[in-house]
Amino acid sequence: MSSYKIRKIQPEDNQQIAEVVRSVLVEMGVPKVGTAYEDKALDDMFATYDFPRMDYFVVENEEKVIGCAGIAPLKGFEDEVCELQKMYFLPEARGRGLGTQMMDTCLKFAKSEGFKKCYIETLPYMVDARKLYAKTGFKNLEKPLGDTGHYNCTVWMIKDL
Repeated sequence: MSSYKIRKIQPEDNQQIAEVVRSVLVEMGVPKVGTAYEDKALDDMFATYDFPRMDYFVVENEEKVIGCAGIAPLKGFEDEVCELQKMYFLPEARGRGLGTQMMDTCLKFAKSEGFKKCYIETLPYMVDARKLYAKTGFKNLEKPLGDTGHYNCTVWMIKDL
């Protein structure tokens, strides 16, 4: 029996989150440099998001983290623009509407923190993710915003909150 739950990150989630993110990136053939794969923060996401106007959420099924995503101020646009960060789902979580639920959770949090826009970066071949972002109201941009350090992510999108 499956019991999916979206909740805020806890310190004991760190290892599972790192495994989820890295395994999805490997599955998708994402470069290990210039992407979230090499982010040092990935190994301690609880501490990374333990700051004002930031939060990270996990999708849990029977005590196993199967998806995750977070919101943080976009560097260089801290006051008005946030970034949807590190949104990844294991294959067992896909096609169940969990991405839409996670997106809703993250965007509600962003709005409650006073952000006016939400930015995201992704890769051209992450087709399902791009469909979800477009369905949620994200629009393509011509160039990146802020300083994420993810120079291999070449699709940039933004949404009014």
